[in-house]
Amino acid sequence: MDVAWDDLRTVLMLVRHRSLAGAAAALGLNYTTVARRIRRAEEASGQLLFERLPDGYRPTATAHLLAEHAAQMEKAEHSLKRQLQGAETELSGRLTITAPQLLIASFLAPVIDQFTKAYPLIELRILATNELLDLTRLEADLAIRISRNPGDTLTGLRLLQQETASFANQELADRILADPSAMIDWVVYDAYPDVPKGVATDFPNNRVRFRFDDMVAMVGAAQAGLGLVRMPMFLGRSSTGLVQVPVLQPQSYADIWVVGHPDVWPSPKLRAFRDILVRYCKKHRKFFVA
Repeated sequence: MDVAWDDLRTVLMLVRHRSLAGAAAALGLNYTTVARRIRRAEEASGQLLFERLPDGYRPTATAHLLAEHAAQMEKAEHSLKRQLQGAETELSGRLTITAPQLLIASFLAPVIDQFTKAYPLIELRILATNELLDLTRLEADLAIRISRNPGDTLTGLRLLQQETASFANQELADRILADPSAMIDWVVYDAYPDVPKGVATDFPNNRVRFRFDDMVAMVGAAQAGLGLVRMPMFLGRSSTGLVQVPVLQPQSYADIWVVGHPDVWPSPKLRAFRDILVRYCKKHRKFFVA
């Protein structure tokens, strides 16, 4: 049996994702190329690797066997790439950073600007997402994460401690402060569907008016006066038209970290970005706490 590595990798991705579209997205290919590679792998192995079903591709025992060996090869490939990157000496080439969307938009944009001006030969790629990308698989080189546990197998620095508080638009804030006993409407995150704990006794009447599954939408709701929103201090302070209302006293929130895989952490490119990032965070740390 002589299955090419590209075809083995495709078998692995199809076993993981169970659909041509999912495997294609993971590989950065179109689904017709994935289908062609699977046929080629089946011809090379002389065995059926996937059952074609209406709801996707079901891997056979042979496909699982090939995928297991392909995963070991992938692990070795990633290890080699990480070690080579960690041994780099040039301040050039691509550097991929990932961070939450709201943190980039509300705080990190100046860091990105400073870095690209200081190191024009480095191609900076930004992945704005709340997902925890796999740094072992080199989905990103550095990750900025809001977390109480940013990853036990990673090397990291805690950049900032932060707090949350309650924010509203000016009209609603004035109304609440003028009559603390009136009913206060809250806009809450869907995963935490109740009125936040710790409401001050001076504001006795509270109810949930809206539940959202997205913080950008919640910020917009607060700006429109739909209710009070508990959010990180940096976000409330940087959002146009919002003011802090003392219905909630500032509360501790997950820290902000920069993390990377130990193999790539020593890279001069990563160190250069961290240096600018750390200096900027130290200068603006009061933005995150009361």
